[in-house]
Amino acid sequence: MTNAEATAQISNKPGFIAALDQSGGSTPGALRLYGIPETAYSGEAEMFRLVHEMRVRIITAPAFTGEKILAAILFERTMDGLVGDTPVPAYLKQRGIIPFLKVDKGLEAERDGVSVMKPMPTLDGLLERAVKLGIFGTKMRSVINLPSKEGIAAVVAQQFDVGDQISAHGLMPIIEPEVSIKSPDKAGAEVILRDEILKKLDALPEGRQVMLKLTIPSTPDFYLVLVEHPRVARVVALSGGYTRADACKKLAENHGMIASFSRALAEDLRHSMSNAEFDAALAKSIDEIYQASTVKT
Repeated sequence: MTNAEATAQISNKPGFIAALDQSGGSTPGALRLYGIPETAYSGEAEMFRLVHEMRVRIITAPAFTGEKILAAILFERTMDGLVGDTPVPAYLKQRGIIPFLKVDKGLEAERDGVSVMKPMPTLDGLLERAVKLGIFGTKMRSVINLPSKEGIAAVVAQQFDVGDQISAHGLMPIIEPEVSIKSPDKAGAEVILRDEILKKLDALPEGRQVMLKLTIPSTPDFYLVLVEHPRVARVVALSGGYTRADACKKLAENHGMIASFSRALAEDLRHSMSNAEFDAALAKSIDEIYQASTVKT
């Protein structure tokens, strides 16, 4: 798949993005939901081995193909891992799926109602390695809890500044300023966020595009102006702690917005399942998320 073909797929093809990018902090929770408690393993190395086995089981399942899945977001260790003898990014491409990489290193403590990203002094080296491994784009997450104009402006400014650094390596940045679904004024935060994003989009140079990964808005189609912006390749939705049923219902109300679900994608998958049970549960999840991404109410 050429870069132009990948750009066309990520921008226009019906489907959704699978988020397989749980990092060190969120991996124990992902394994617990999968049916592997923290008492079942000892140490970080064994934890990452188990989560890699889970991810390989997902991406090798019969339903996990480019027919409905446009791309997959990987954790750095997954990018460096193998499916058999094949590097994970190359394996995904063989299945018609575009590989992305999570690049942030976690969040700073909350200030002004938001948590910005921790510094990433080694980002350029990581991006160079990602390009060599065939990665197409990146994802980085900040969190917004309160409708603080100053705080949200800082989140968006940091996201777009790092996005410029990523674009300089020829990679597509996914900008992810997540508004917490537990925010006491989620809708108010979304108004400020949309306005701040629009300012940054309007200032991007001719020919530059980014993707946006946003919490499903409180008001359906609230982000339609972002979906239609010429500097936006695609707007994707995070599940944000909603169940898959709730996330899909809300997503289907938002035209032009597709899923990039993590927990909601894997919520019915269990380590103890037979391969047939696992494959059937994953296929059902993929079908539901694809439907919500492509058929709008």
